[in-house]
Amino acid sequence: MAYKFVDNYREQGARKRLVVHLESRGIADKRVLKAIGKIPRHFFFDETFWNQAYKDIAFPIGDGQTISQPYTVAYQSELLHIKKGDKVLEIGTGSGYQTCVLMELGANVYTIERQESIYRHTIRVLPGMGYNAHFFFGDGSKGIAEHAPYDKIIVTAGAPFVPETLLKQLKIGGILVIPVGDENSQKMVTVIRINETDYDRIELDTFRFVPLVGDQAW
Repeated sequence: MAYKFVDNYREQGARKRLVVHLESRGIADKRVLKAIGKIPRHFFFDETFWNQAYKDIAFPIGDGQTISQPYTVAYQSELLHIKKGDKVLEIGTGSGYQTCVLMELGANVYTIERQESIYRHTIRVLPGMGYNAHFFFGDGSKGIAEHAPYDKIIVTAGAPFVPETLLKQLKIGGILVIPVGDENSQKMVTVIRINETDYDRIELDTFRFVPLVGDQAW
């Protein structure tokens, strides 16, 4: 991963082209596009692979994990309808790229990662970039109950079902975005909490995420 925080015209131009590409794929939220256009995605790559940073692809970051495809990050971010000051729980910190997008949108982010090496790396890199989220190490499938409820919850790994524990940590009126399916493909699911017991669930497009591993998952 890169520790030389160098962002020159070449990388800035590549980000602008990435934003245009995402617009062409249907991402319409201008705030999400602005966040994608601002965050130096190459900082999340080893310097050897900087030429891959602004392609619309996922990329390995170690321990069987990937930095998500920019389109996927933008898609999930758009579904959350982040308002400034929203308290957001992110399940699966990973590289931290999605975390940064959420923070650029004005969210107060609580993010949890179960892979210790990735967690320790991210808690060094993100603050160095100026992104000071609330970082936690542990089983994200259980959420972070001590800081609930949350305005929004985003899950960045594929789950076999929507964990009940996460639903209970969502505020009434809150939104949960989670990919649900088998280990090969998942449907993006949006869940809106209507009241104490009722939820609206909407199934959207098909994606492929790394598996959500934990007590309430695989």
